[in-house]
Amino acid sequence: MKNLNVLISGASVAGPALAYWLHRHGFTPTIVERAPALRDGGYAVDFRGEAHLTVLRRMGILADLERARTGMGYMSYVNDKGRAVAKMPADLFAGDIEILRGDLSRILYDATRQHTEYIFGDSIGSLTEDAHGVHVTFERSAPRRFDLVIGADGLHSNTRRLTFGPEEQFVKHLGVYCAIFTTSNFLDLDHTGHAYRTGNRLVALYSARHNTEAKAAFYFGSPDLDLDRRDVARQQAVLTEQFTGNGWESDRLLREMQYAPDFYFDSVGQVHMDSWSRGRIALVGDAAYCPSSLSGMGSGLALVGAYVLAGELAAAHGDHRVAFARYEQEMREYAKGCQKMGDGVAKLMVPSSRALAAFLNRYYKVMPYLPGKNMASKIARKAAENITLRDYR
Repeated sequence: MKNLNVLISGASVAGPALAYWLHRHGFTPTIVERAPALRDGGYAVDFRGEAHLTVLRRMGILADLERARTGMGYMSYVNDKGRAVAKMPADLFAGDIEILRGDLSRILYDATRQHTEYIFGDSIGSLTEDAHGVHVTFERSAPRRFDLVIGADGLHSNTRRLTFGPEEQFVKHLGVYCAIFTTSNFLDLDHTGHAYRTGNRLVALYSARHNTEAKAAFYFGSPDLDLDRRDVARQQAVLTEQFTGNGWESDRLLREMQYAPDFYFDSVGQVHMDSWSRGRIALVGDAAYCPSSLSGMGSGLALVGAYVLAGELAAAHGDHRVAFARYEQEMREYAKGCQKMGDGVAKLMVPSSRALAAFLNRYYKVMPYLPGKNMASKIARKAAENITLRDYR
């Protein structure tokens, strides 16, 4: 076995999952994460279908996810008075297991921290590859050498930028921005959520952590905005401009946003690349093939990708040239299928006009009585299961 010393950038989902499998196969993983600690909060993510569940089961963390699952039921679309006008089935939103992203990150960290070096509060500054490895400089830590470097650092991947070029070449903006934060469950929601949709906007509130709190979510349509991703004050100002006077609980949620213990704001986008590797550097998860946060596929796709990448490295005895090519061969069509799930969701969630929003509300109201009422969830499940996983153990 060669190329055992592997640096992974990103400690959210794909990074720790990759570290878990690399260690299982005899590699030595190190994870560098820009955040000073694990990120708590965030939106709910879900897993559906046998491929996702198989990876979780083989990792030995399926029971942990079951214990931390949200237990969400149906989601109601409401009018400005808060009266339900349509209900969407839980399977469409929550899959087989739904869990808060922060809880998932904690489970993955606990499964890897005994054998993986974590470097928090730092980021890769430069990558210089030669015939024997990669020289890595960091923003704060001393330079080090690694045999391989894997970018698992999300939609706005720093590793991808350093290796392949500016993200504008690879990230497709889907015309939507989203914001999510934790607030009180002031509607006394019981494992459910309410969503209020108007022209070009959607506001949602759903219970979390067994109804002890709630997550507020805002979505609005917009072309690409020139916003600093770390300027929370400006992001919140934009959100206030977009939703003040929007109706339902919008104004109250905007006020509570100022006191939220967490705040997430980002564009909704996809990543499309011709290749996921260059030399000794490769990408996994959202950094390589983000299907968008609206697809319901991102975390499951990331876990499957990490499993396949580590497995192919082990099968190739550490030969990255062979392993990276096989990883892409195994994952390319699967990733494309998952990305298709996110293509049309943005227009349905954030319709361009009030008339279209009203039409969709009426359609969803009668959808449970239509012959194809379960079509959307079946399509999602089929996409999630459309891969045959090799057993690399």
